Amino acid sequence: MAIAVVILLLVLVSVVFHFASPWWFTPIASNWTAIDDTITITFWITGIVFIAVNGFLAYCVFRFRFDKNKRADYEPENKKLEVWLTVFTTIGVAAMLAPGLIVWGDFVTVPDNAETFEVVGQQWHWSYRLPGKDGVLGQSAVDLMDEKNPFGLNPDDINAQDDILIPSNVMHILLDQPVKVLMRSKDVLHNFAVPQFRVKMDLVPGIETYLWFTPTRLGRFEMLCEELCGMAHYTMRGQIVVDTAQDYQAWLDKQLTFRESLDAPAGDLQLGQNLYASCAVCHGNKAQGNETLNAPMLAGQPAWYLTRQLNYYKSQVRGSHQQDIYGQQMAAMANTLVDAKAVKDVTAYIASLPALAIFPAAVNNGPLARSIESGQRLFTNCAYCHGDKAEGKFALNAPRLAGQHAWYLKRQLQNYRASIRGAHREDLYGTQMIMMSRLLQNEQAIDDVIAYITRLKPASDAGYHQSASRAVRGIEFRIIKDQSHNTQEVSR
Repeated sequence: MAIAVVILLLVLVSVVFHFASPWWFTPIASNWTAIDDTITITFWITGIVFIAVNGFLAYCVFRFRFDKNKRADYEPENKKLEVWLTVFTTIGVAAMLAPGLIVWGDFVTVPDNAETFEVVGQQWHWSYRLPGKDGVLGQSAVDLMDEKNPFGLNPDDINAQDDILIPSNVMHILLDQPVKVLMRSKDVLHNFAVPQFRVKMDLVPGIETYLWFTPTRLGRFEMLCEELCGMAHYTMRGQIVVDTAQDYQAWLDKQLTFRESLDAPAGDLQLGQNLYASCAVCHGNKAQGNETLNAPMLAGQPAWYLTRQLNYYKSQVRGSHQQDIYGQQMAAMANTLVDAKAVKDVTAYIASLPALAIFPAAVNNGPLARSIESGQRLFTNCAYCHGDKAEGKFALNAPRLAGQHAWYLKRQLQNYRASIRGAHREDLYGTQMIMMSRLLQNEQAIDDVIAYITRLKPASDAGYHQSASRAVRGIEFRIIKDQSHNTQEVSR
């Protein structure tokens, strides 16, 4: 009797939880209400079966409970019952499958008036491409991808020349305009999913997949990768912005075509050197950095990363947080660069400077050696993006860390952990770093990983110069406890 009551209570609680649950669909923002309808139909059918089966189970437990004065009947077959069960099961399965098949037919049939854009996935970043005035996307190939041609477009294909490139995690689309989304992956299996649009599709390397939808609500919607694609999979997020026609056109006018990106003039080193004179006051004539002035080393950083950071400062994506004092100073300095050409010139000059490095003295054993060993283990997570030698990777939008001052690395990790840096909604790489930095659970872990980074020398850099002064300050001098629990300052 008690078991039958418990079964019925579980059924009742499950039904109440289903209708009262706060975990339900996000408000829909596309035409795919039919997808919600198919899920609702499935819930009703499976819900009725769930109640019926458990109600029958409770009945059987009660009706055929143990009685020493009764003996159970043995009935191995009941053809009539089996027929009824088969018929009802077939009807139930068909009732669930039929709506889904109808919706799937609509899902793979793209309207004739749909606009097209391409989404490209890679570890751990999204980028997009729009057809130009000819309305046709040009050819692309993985083996054509490089720093100047990250989309891998064929420069000899006339249809590719006017393709509009959006090397950002943010894509804009028009309200109430059907869009066909073509999808390809540069590396591994990814997945394109926007919960509010009720769309989801895998990006398979070597294959172009697609889906379509019509956005029905203005706003900014988060795009997720829902296919495990590596260490930083959970940081692979993008945004789809649904605009009015006016806002969309204003955004579109700012984007470059493939031909414009190829024809963009290289930075003028002489003009860049002149512009860098004001930067050298803090960062040094050789861009070696200056701890006294809280200026990091710039030498060795690629132009694409320097450009991104200067543009972030100019647009208040970086340096707007009230606790980021040095970032606010840099934002003011970045705005002295009057236009995109000035940014290109100065970053080209900085990128042309020889990479510098400061090598600490060797540590063979003791607490500091154990700290470096711990840092090496922790750096495994960082190496996925920044490289085994912390040399940085353009493909993963990760800057070089090797050779950078330890005090600066530590400050940036602390700023990321505290969301002082990276919290702006346009700083999608910063958002990734916020999540990754929190894998370092305390200050000791931060010190350990930085201690390891400061000893890395990228194999590709033969022109490193060793500092004649003391090795990296801040991390190179640490207060540690010896075995007798006394403290002493140890220089690495």
